[in-house]
Amino acid sequence: MKTLVYGAGVLGSYLAHVLVQGGNDVTVLARGVRAEELERDGLVIRHYFQRKTTTDKVKVISTLLPEESYDLIFVVMKFNDFPAVLPVLAENASSNIVLVGNNPEAHSMQKYLDEHSRRKKNIAFGFQLSGGRREKDRMICIRGGGQMVLGALDGQIPYQDILQKTFEHAKYKLTILEDIDAWLKSHIIPIVPLNFATVGAGDDFKKLAKNKQTLMQIVVAMDEGFRVLETLGYTVTPASLVKWIRKYPRLVHLFLKLYHRLPVAKMIDGSVHEVVALNDVFNRWKQQAQVSAPNWDRLVIHKDAE
Repeated sequence: MKTLVYGAGVLGSYLAHVLVQGGNDVTVLARGVRAEELERDGLVIRHYFQRKTTTDKVKVISTLLPEESYDLIFVVMKFNDFPAVLPVLAENASSNIVLVGNNPEAHSMQKYLDEHSRRKKNIAFGFQLSGGRREKDRMICIRGGGQMVLGALDGQIPYQDILQKTFEHAKYKLTILEDIDAWLKSHIIPIVPLNFATVGAGDDFKKLAKNKQTLMQIVVAMDEGFRVLETLGYTVTPASLVKWIRKYPRLVHLFLKLYHRLPVAKMIDGSVHEVVALNDVFNRWKQQAQVSAPNWDRLVIHKDAE
């Protein structure tokens, strides 16, 4: 399949690697130094758990022109970067698009593409369950089993057969969800307080692991966040996450303590700018629900503190 990975950060690079290994015709959209790296060295990834390094040759473009057409476009970006890409996608001739990443505003993004696209767009939303970080000229990637959860807002993904063919020979798992919007909204509830707490600790994970008060505050903040969603009528997904936080908060605290002691914790923390943008969305939810979240609010690092 002719595929475009729009975005060459850690997750976009890993997805491009998977698609190449699966026998697809892969193009990566990258700019600046990253584009130069890809053209000079190829797509270099050091796989953290597998203790190996892979290098894949990929086509590189810096701009998606309106007339260029792909069987699939995966847009792999941070939430705060999506708005700048939507007009480009609307002008492009390709029909099948997957927006991959944190996205609590899937409906508004789909509405924009529906109203502004030159031709009908088939939109799905996904989240890749892996992480990593940049190190010099390569990516260090961990593998969450090599998988993505995804789904459409209006029922079945129209191009599900194309997705299956694309990943048919790839070591990668696709999990189709019936309510991807609820999953994406639920997903930001743990990651926002976790990331704000990390920033508040000066990105010192071991220091945070020793701070029982802050770790318990994170647990309570997650509960507050889920209550906001429930008040607005959203189904928290997966439900087991709420169960653990409400029935076994001390066990969740212990998990967070152990997690922040592991080296892998440093590879799945988020961008401050993205987390601030996600928190702005949550604040609108909170006001709409008229539900207070004092522990959540105390963890927030405001824009002027970035």
